[in-house]
Amino acid sequence: MNHAWISDAPRLELGFLPTPLVPLERLSARLGGPRLWLKRDDCTGLATGGNKTRKLEYLLADAIRQQADAIVTFGAVQSNHARQTAAACAAAGLPCHLVLARKVPWPHPHYDTSGNVLLDRLLGADVQVVAPDAFADARAALLDRLERDGRLPYVIPVGGSSHVGAMGYTRCAMELMEQSRALEFALTDVVHASSSAGTQAGLLAGFAGLVLDGDGTAPRVHGINVSEVDPTVLPKDVQRLVGEVIAERGLDAAVAAEDVRLDDRYLGDGYGLPTEATVAAIRLLAGTEGVLLDPVYSGKAFAALVDRIERGEFAGVDDVVFIHTGGTASLAVYDTAFI
Repeated sequence: MNHAWISDAPRLELGFLPTPLVPLERLSARLGGPRLWLKRDDCTGLATGGNKTRKLEYLLADAIRQQADAIVTFGAVQSNHARQTAAACAAAGLPCHLVLARKVPWPHPHYDTSGNVLLDRLLGADVQVVAPDAFADARAALLDRLERDGRLPYVIPVGGSSHVGAMGYTRCAMELMEQSRALEFALTDVVHASSSAGTQAGLLAGFAGLVLDGDGTAPRVHGINVSEVDPTVLPKDVQRLVGEVIAERGLDAAVAAEDVRLDDRYLGDGYGLPTEATVAAIRLLAGTEGVLLDPVYSGKAFAALVDRIERGEFAGVDDVVFIHTGGTASLAVYDTAFI
C-alpha cells in the first residue's frame, strides 16, 4: 500500500532500513508470557546505530532544504543522539557542533571522554562538555559565534524530537505493520523507552495514519519513562508532537490522550542511572539471546517489560514487540554497574 503522506516527506537515506524484526524464542519460553519480538533499531547504522538515525534522515533533509551549512544539537554527556548526529553529519559532509551537559551524576573517571563522547570526536564533531548551569550560555555563545562567522546553523532539539524528526517513527510504524503481516502475527502491543517524546509520538501518529489508510488496526504503544521525574511532562510532549506531525502531514486523524501510554514506575533514581533491574535485564537478554542493551534507555525499558510480564500485565496478549533503540556505545562507562 502506498502511504504518500510518509513517502512524500523529504528524507536523506542514512540508515540500514528496514531493521530486522526477530523473535526472542529462548527468552519468551523462559518468561512464560507472550511471544516476544525485538525490533532491531540498534542496527540502523551510523556509528553503532540507534533510534535517532531514523529521525536524522528527516532532520538533515530539512537542514539541506534550508541550505544550512552547520548542524548544532544538544544532550547529556553520553548522548546517543549526539553520537548519531555526529555520524550523520560526517556522512552528509556537514560540520557538527555538540553541547553536552554533565546532568548525570555517574562516577566513572572517563565518563566525559569515553563511550559516546569518544565516538563524537572520532566522527569529527566539535564537542563542548559543560556543567548544567553553564549550558544555556554555552548554547547561546556557540550560535552567536557561528552566525558571526557567516554560518547558517540548523538547530536540532534534544533527541531530535521535533515534528520533523518524529517522521522517522511514522516510517517505523509502517515497517512494523508490514513485518508483522509477513511474520503472520497480530501487532497489538509495542514497548519502547520514552525520553524526548519523538519516538513515541512518531509511532502513534504513524499508526493513526496507517489505520486511516485502511492498513490494519493501531496497536497499543507502551512508552517506558526513562527520563522525566515529573510524570505530567512527557505525556504532554508526546501529545503535542503527535498533533504537530498529524497537522504537518495533512492527516484527518487524531490520537486520544488515553492512547498516550507512559509507565513511570521504572525510572529509579533518575535519567542515566541504571537500577538493579536494569542491570539484571541487560544480563538476561545478553545471556539468553546474545543481544546487548544499554544502561540508560533500552535496558531500563526492557526491565520494565520483564517485570510487567511477570506481574501478568500482558496476560491474554499473544505477541509483544520491543523496540531496541540502541545505545550500547555507553556500556564502557557503566562497567562498574556490572561488577
